[in-house]
Amino acid sequence: MRTSNHLIGVLNFLTFLLSIPILGGGIWLSSRASNTDCLKFLQWPLIIIGVSIMVVSLAGFAGACYRNTFLLRFYLVVMFFVIGVLIGFIIFAYVVTDKGSGRRVMNRGYLDYYLEDYSGWLEERVASDEYWGKISSCIRDSKACRKLARNFNDVPETADMFFERKLNPIQSGCCKPPTDCGYLYQNETVWIQGAGLVGTNPDCNKWNNDQQQLCYDCDSCKAGVLGSLKKSWRKVSVINIVVMIILVIVYIVAYYAYRNNKKMDNDEPYGEARMTKSQPSAFHL
Repeated sequence: MRTSNHLIGVLNFLTFLLSIPILGGGIWLSSRASNTDCLKFLQWPLIIIGVSIMVVSLAGFAGACYRNTFLLRFYLVVMFFVIGVLIGFIIFAYVVTDKGSGRRVMNRGYLDYYLEDYSGWLEERVASDEYWGKISSCIRDSKACRKLARNFNDVPETADMFFERKLNPIQSGCCKPPTDCGYLYQNETVWIQGAGLVGTNPDCNKWNNDQQQLCYDCDSCKAGVLGSLKKSWRKVSVINIVVMIILVIVYIVAYYAYRNNKKMDNDEPYGEARMTKSQPSAFHL
């Protein structure tokens, strides 16, 4: 009995530790939302899952330490649903970030982003008027574009130096005009029309050198947000998959340890089938 309780206690302590990276992933997405992605509703599922695993693990740990059958049963039932929700969230994250990526541009180190490359629930939510006003305002307040400025020995970087840079999706989509617009580089966030002409991309006429406007109303900026979200969610999903596999293994071992506890409560020797007893006990979880 003590061995089984100790095993369940150790396993629940492990699941408590596993909840930390999930919760940390949600907090990391939250910090990303404050600085770049600006979609704070997206990190809450992770935070809720992480907190749920943490609370349930503590219940299972307490149940093992104090031999509380109710808490152990509560742990097994709730953890089963938590694992199911985690699997659902992983699938959802991959489905909504499946389409779309940056396009390579000749003689450029960065990628260009186009809204038509994305589709689905996430694209509709980001591009909607209800959310985009808040998102663009958040990006503007984060000063993401102002951080692009670089000086070398008090000399601003040249166009060739800028073209070789690896810009993140937000910087590429929101802080400069699309490359096919043909604007000429003056500095990181100031561009002028080349020979008085602009490309056919609708974003070309939306670009403004006003540092409070830039390309914040461009579709390329919305695509940049989606590209940034895809990178963030994919990183977190890798952690979630590893945690989910470990949780499933831990749950299976904890379930059999709990069944062993129940057999001992019914005075059954370990490994003895219930039907071999003269008066078989009732079946319980």
